[in-house]
Amino acid sequence: MYTDRERCVRAVQSKDARFDGWFFTAVLTTGIYCRPSCPVVAPKPENMTFHPSAAACQQAGFRACKRCRPDTSPGSPEWNQRADLVARAMRLIADGVVDREGVPGLAARLGYSTRQVERQLLAELGAGPLALARAQRAQTARLLIETSELPMADVAFAAGFASVRTFNDTVREVFALSPSELRARVPKKNGATPAVHTGTPGTPGTLTLRLPFRAPLNPDNLFGHLAATGVPGVEEWRDGAFRRTLRLPYGHGIVALTPNPDHIGCRLTLSDLRDLTVAISRCRRMLDLDADPVAIDDQLRTDPQLAPLVDKAPGRRVPRTVDEAEFAVRAVLGQQVSTAAARTHAARLVTAHGDPVDDPEGGLTHLFPSPEALAALDPESLGMPRTRRTTFTTLVSQLADGTLHLGVESDWSQARARLLSLPGFGPWTVDVIAMRALGDPDAFLPTDLGIRRAAQELGLPSTPAALTARAAAWRPWRAYAVQYLWATDSHPINFLPV
Repeated sequence: MYTDRERCVRAVQSKDARFDGWFFTAVLTTGIYCRPSCPVVAPKPENMTFHPSAAACQQAGFRACKRCRPDTSPGSPEWNQRADLVARAMRLIADGVVDREGVPGLAARLGYSTRQVERQLLAELGAGPLALARAQRAQTARLLIETSELPMADVAFAAGFASVRTFNDTVREVFALSPSELRARVPKKNGATPAVHTGTPGTPGTLTLRLPFRAPLNPDNLFGHLAATGVPGVEEWRDGAFRRTLRLPYGHGIVALTPNPDHIGCRLTLSDLRDLTVAISRCRRMLDLDADPVAIDDQLRTDPQLAPLVDKAPGRRVPRTVDEAEFAVRAVLGQQVSTAAARTHAARLVTAHGDPVDDPEGGLTHLFPSPEALAALDPESLGMPRTRRTTFTTLVSQLADGTLHLGVESDWSQARARLLSLPGFGPWTVDVIAMRALGDPDAFLPTDLGIRRAAQELGLPSTPAALTARAAAWRPWRAYAVQYLWATDSHPINFLPV
């Protein structure tokens, strides 16, 4: 979008928050960059330049605006609706792969050379993978500076910087303030520091954050689905928040996510603060917070049968996952059984094979078992029909040995083909994994009983072939149409828990 100058100027002049994260405005006369909805007086059009990323603005020598804080904008929805190289690379960068494995590790996961990855990112985003990862580190550093009591040296390493000097230089360059000056600007209440107590990198710490999103957001089916299908010991609804355990690169965590009118409250307890960036990215992905609900709903409203559903409760999101392999396992456990039965099967596996965790604030007890742990179990101990047992053991075996990899970087069409080749995997299982684990916004479930029942009640075709043909007009947002169709039922997944 940033190449459409006239449209960008109109968005800035109208302070349209819908475009926050789509592009960034750099102001030539001040040397700062802003989000489109920055509350200050809009600069003259001739003094504006537009960039596709915060990293590109920083590469061009611009500093972040202290008023609108463009680094806290929701992420671009493009990266979650596309399956090309750039989108897959951006999802991996958000997951911290460059910080942990470097650019060669990023390229290896994508199956391209480092030169190809760098060239394509530079062409579309105006910055290479190192600059994009650096911008993300700067954002994480600011978050820790402003919301924790960590010493600055610990902030530097928790945010992913290799040295305190690099941390200081980056923060000063990006924000035009030193780390100490950034912390001093945080408002104080009753003379006390506003920070949340944390540990140091390598030790447990707790942070309270606000996760922004593009309005509108309907929390009913989003949190209702996560709570109604939650696995005991791994997930729970408590005190108005969805809570779950997280398996992370450096350790584990527990997150509590609370829906609010203008943000999602996020309380993270991490065994190692170096996992902060990854944990935030995975929580945003699970809640589909970077979606563009206006564009999605406008497309679905073109169908007269869907329009009343969209108008009644706009902004529905697709409830996703924090762990793609975990969701695939749970999809198999849920084949041809009720939601309650699927939860029971999963809870037994968690108790027997999950890693225990401490949760002083609630009833969480375990991490969901890893594929390696599940591959080592005795198949005869599984209380399920033999054919589904074969499906389960084949899946976890291939996940454990790397034959099958499901992750944010997965090519959706290739992953579908791999899954369909496994015994016991039909279109419904594959598409629900594509929709909720891989994040394909166009995944569709025409054979789902709830979808067919809703279609019949709305006067839509109810046979899978005819419904698929009708749904062509909903592309590329058929996964969101699924949420609106499911919402016509009285199942607990459609209601915010009380």
